[in-house]
Amino acid sequence: MAVLVTGASGLVGRAWCARAAAGGAEVRRMVRRPPSAAGEFRWDPAGGEFDDRALDGCTAVVHLAGESVAGGRWTAGRKRRVRDSRVLGTGLLAARIAAAPAPPRVLVCASAVGYYGDRGEEELDEAAGRGAGFLAETCAEWEEAAAPAAGAGVRLGHPRHGGGLARAGGALGKVPPACRVGPGG
Repeated sequence: MAVLVTGASGLVGRAWCARAAAGGAEVRRMVRRPPSAAGEFRWDPAGGEFDDRALDGCTAVVHLAGESVAGGRWTAGRKRRVRDSRVLGTGLLAARIAAAPAPPRVLVCASAVGYYGDRGEEELDEAAGRGAGFLAETCAEWEEAAAPAAGAGVRLGHPRHGGGLARAGGALGKVPPACRVGPGG
């Protein structure tokens, strides 16, 4: 099985790639820098660049790429980068999958629990509608950008995950420094 992964250098991507490779999958990685290892292919979502060879013989695509929402203050520019990193990248990937002579069978396109917005104590499940606010709007656009792949007959899934917790980073990685200087209680 050949699996193409975007966001392979992120917290979830690193763990996912290691697990897939350990299970015997051929893991291919889309990278924004010049490729430096076998199985790496260049893409530039903002510039519309995509190495279509990455999809040759590919069984599945796992799309995890996107700027961290926890990486700094939500200025107007940062919010634009968060949104564009997801919507433009997903649109480019979905279009290239749809145009592939032999598209992969499945696209797992990450999304986030931000889709539901802040609903207080309301109990939510996958059938709950979209919420309001920046994250909910971004998630809706992000998921919609994958539609061309589904339109080409590719099975599409949008796991809506929350913040990552791991010793290696994510939200949990920000706690120890705060505790060392006092406000982490």
